[in-house]
Amino acid sequence: MVDLVIKNVQLQGRSGLASINIVNGKIDAVVDAAARPNEAKRVVDAAGRLLVPAFIDCHIHLDKTNIVDVVRPNRSGTLSEAIEIIWEKKRRYTLEDIIERAGKTVGWGVDHGTTRFRTHVDVDSIGGLTPLQGLLEVRKQFAGVADIEIVAFPQEGILQDPGTELLMRQAMEAGADVVGGMPANERSPRDSRRHVDLVFEIAQAFDADVDMHVDETDDPFYRTLEMVVDKTAQTGRGGRVTAGHTCALAAYDDHYANYVMDKARDAGVNFITNPVTNLMLQGRLDRQPKRRGITRVKELLERRITVAFGQDCVRDTFYPFGKADMLEVALITAHAAHMSLPAEIETVFAMCTNQAAKILRVEDEYGIRVGARADLVLLDCESVSDAIRLQPSRLLVMRAGMVLRDRLSETGTPLVNRNYN
Repeated sequence: MVDLVIKNVQLQGRSGLASINIVNGKIDAVVDAAARPNEAKRVVDAAGRLLVPAFIDCHIHLDKTNIVDVVRPNRSGTLSEAIEIIWEKKRRYTLEDIIERAGKTVGWGVDHGTTRFRTHVDVDSIGGLTPLQGLLEVRKQFAGVADIEIVAFPQEGILQDPGTELLMRQAMEAGADVVGGMPANERSPRDSRRHVDLVFEIAQAFDADVDMHVDETDDPFYRTLEMVVDKTAQTGRGGRVTAGHTCALAAYDDHYANYVMDKARDAGVNFITNPVTNLMLQGRLDRQPKRRGITRVKELLERRITVAFGQDCVRDTFYPFGKADMLEVALITAHAAHMSLPAEIETVFAMCTNQAAKILRVEDEYGIRVGARADLVLLDCESVSDAIRLQPSRLLVMRAGMVLRDRLSETGTPLVNRNYN
C-alpha cells in the first residue's frame, strides 16, 4: 500500500497535472493525475497547486543568527565592524545560547520549506569549538527534520590567528563535514596562499569538501579567488570546492574577470552568491554610482558553472533582517542579478533547489522523480514565477515522506514552537 498520494499537482516543466506516490520516505511513482489511483493510507488533493523539491540553504551562519538585539549596533554598517562586534559576543558564547538561537532559525527555515542547510560555524581562538559544539547539538535535535551540514569556518584567518589550524582539525574530528576558509583575511597575499593550501590539506586528510568565503570585499585588488581556482585544478577536486561571496569578482576589470571565470569553469569550482548580505554591506561607503555588492551571477551561469545562493545571515551584526525563507532570498537575488526573463526566473528557482543540490552533492537523491527522497513542498500557487513573486504559503512541507507542516488540514504547528528533544 502507498503511504501517501499527492494528487492533482502542478510540476515544474511538466504539462498537465500529476500524482505523486510516496512509499517508505521515497517517491515511488510520478503519474498523470488521470491515472487510476493506488490504494493509499492518505490522499492529499493539491487542486492544481505547485509541488516542488524542498528548498536547500547552502550558505548560512546559524551560530550567529538572532544576536542583533543583544549586541551593540553596527553603526558603520560595514563588514569590518560587524566582525568586531561578533568578537565581543563570541567571548561570551554559551552552548545554551547558541542552541536556542540557531534552533529558532532552523525552525523558521523548515517551516518555510527548507530541509537541508549548510552552515558555516566559526572556529577560532576567540570562541574555540563552542560554536561547533552548539551546532552539533542542534543537528542532533533536528535529526529527522532537517539535514544540517557543518562547515568549519576560520573567519579570523588561520595564519594570523595562531592555533586555528589545530582547532580546524579538531573540528573535523568532532563532526564538522566541510572545510571552510577565508583566505582574504590574512596579512599578505603570501599568507593568503598558505591559507588556501592549509584548507586543502585538511580537506584531503578528512576526504572532505571545501567551501570558502572568497574575496568578500569591494576591493578589486583582492585576488584569492584565483588562488582557490588554481588549487582546485592542481588537486583535481573539481565539483568538491565552492567559492562563496566572491564580491571582488564584480569589481575586477572585464579582462581579468573573464580570465578567472574561465579558469573556474575548467577547474570545476562552484559558486554561492549571498545577495541579501552583500547588497547591505558592499559598496556602502561608495558615492554614486554605488556598487551592487554581488558577484557576476549571469556571467558565471553563462559558463555553465554551478551557482546557488544562500540566506547567509539572519538578524545578526551583518544583516538585521531575514527569516530563513529561500523564496524571499530568491526574489532579492532576481532583483540584484537582473534576472527577470522567463528562463532566468526558472534559473533563480533552481539556485535554491537543483543547483544547490549539486553543490551539496545530493543530486542523486533529490528532486521529484522515482527513487528520490520525498523532500517536498506544496506551494499555494501554480508556477515558479508566482512562487518567487508571491512567496505563497507552504501548504505542505515534507522530509523523507514525513509531513512536517500541513496547512491544508491545519494539523501541524509552527516548527519554531515544537520540542525536538
